[in-house]
Amino acid sequence: MLGKLPEPLRGEGVCLRPFVPADAEAFARAARESASSVGRWMSWCHEDFSVGEARAWFAICAAELAAGSAVELGIFAADGGEVLGGIGLNHLIVEHKLCNLGYWVRASRQREGIATRAVRTMAGFGFAELGLMRIEIVVAEGNVSSAGVARKAGALYEGLARNRVVVGDVSVPAWMFSLVPDATGSSR
Repeated sequence: MLGKLPEPLRGEGVCLRPFVPADAEAFARAARESASSVGRWMSWCHEDFSVGEARAWFAICAAELAAGSAVELGIFAADGGEVLGGIGLNHLIVEHKLCNLGYWVRASRQREGIATRAVRTMAGFGFAELGLMRIEIVVAEGNVSSAGVARKAGALYEGLARNRVVVGDVSVPAWMFSLVPDATGSSR
């Protein structure tokens, strides 16, 4: 599918690029500051998130990208410097040309439209470069902010799936959204 990202993805004031070792401290700070908002839905994000955990995540991201099994990138400011969050195309099912899209934005930069712009950029890449025909956004029931991002990015709400995601070791229902390419290659 994809062995490496040829260059950063740029769109609407965001830069999506692979993490590098120099990003580890900033990523860990972003995770720690976001424990109360992001951590509620993503258990990896906790108050004691360490630089070592960041480096371990970066290694997983690089290995998955090299293997062509996922595209997990950092969301950065337009210049590629400030860590704003993370986004990924994962759980790829190549034969059906579909995957999951997940995202998070650090607490101090939430409610600025960053996630929505990053989702549009990543979805455009998935359709144009990876040949995907369906991108799913799975949002734990109650995560109103992430559901709002999906809607603002143009995803269609398809329903509530029982026991779809695990939050804090508990299977919970999730709202299902999808993006599909339109005739112009953008998402709808």
